Amino acid sequence: MTDQHKHCPICGKPIPLSERFCSQTCENLFAERQKKAAKTRKMLYAVFIVFILIWLFIVLKGKF
Repeated sequence: MTDQHKHCPICGKPIPLSERFCSQTCENLFAERQKKAAKTRKMLYAVFIVFILIWLFIVLKGKF
């Protein structure tokens, strides 16, 4: 039987339960991916807000 372990979320190597990543490289790659995902999410929200503002402008344009 093997000792209790988990796997690195980036490369899948077995690591001790107390560790989060197998190496600094994997940790840095994870941080970069998180930053990219956050940037993409912010851009999506910005585009959504712009579309709502355009829609409101078109809808309310005829009322004034």
